[in-house]
Amino acid sequence: MLPIHSKPQPWNPSIAPTNPRTFKKILPLRVSNTLNENREANLSKAGTIKRLVLTNEGRTKLNMFPDREFYAFPRFVNHVDDGFIATLTDLYRERLRPGSEILDLMSSWISHLPNEVVYKRVVGHGLNAQELARNSRMEYFFVKDLNQDQKLEIGGASFDAVLCTVSVQYLQQPEKVFAEVFRVLRPGGVLIVSFSNRLFYEKAISAWRDGTAYSRVQLVVQYFQCIEGFTAPEVIRKLPFAGNSGDDKSPFSWLMKWLKLFSGSDPFYAVIAYKNFKPVYD
Repeated sequence: MLPIHSKPQPWNPSIAPTNPRTFKKILPLRVSNTLNENREANLSKAGTIKRLVLTNEGRTKLNMFPDREFYAFPRFVNHVDDGFIATLTDLYRERLRPGSEILDLMSSWISHLPNEVVYKRVVGHGLNAQELARNSRMEYFFVKDLNQDQKLEIGGASFDAVLCTVSVQYLQQPEKVFAEVFRVLRPGGVLIVSFSNRLFYEKAISAWRDGTAYSRVQLVVQYFQCIEGFTAPEVIRKLPFAGNSGDDKSPFSWLMKWLKLFSGSDPFYAVIAYKNFKPVYD
């Protein structure tokens, strides 16, 4: 990101021509000011919602009762299979630096963070206090229904990473939630949204329920794109039948792919973007 100069160097009048007729033809000062004004304007727009992604109909749910009621009883289960969890943990190991401060949004009793990595702080959010209290990686947690109130009682630029695991399909105001995530992220901070094809059907929004795997990925991509300041979203897919056989076209390889196709394994999708810029580390 280009540096923002809050105090531009003053224009030096000693180099200006003394002839008033030629003075009006000198434009560098105005160009410099214009560049700085544009930078400041872009900075002030960061985190704002550029457009709405969902229609009113797309936000509707079959179960219209408050989410707090639906999640009132704890569910100490894994909502995705071991293959999905392993892929997600590997992704966290790759993208989350040790010592980071992390917000685990819409979380539960397990965060799928790599056990061997030490983070400075992990704060959890969800809808069931009993589940969150069981999560051994969290230092703190809070309960809040983001479909009722999207405002996070968290200071700006507080976290290096925000995670949202297999829950984005339930957000009825994703544009406002992603804007809030942008606000609480530090510059260069990352938002990782992961999901599969599992869902509580009656609590997922219409735009998600009626969509395909491709359209759901594109929906999350648009959630990022509608917020000023996020980098271009990166999409990661790992499908059960993709395998690692490369160009192996042996009958055994095709048989294994065919078995995986019908194995019921959970496909893995993640969409990732950074606030302002993607940092480069050694």
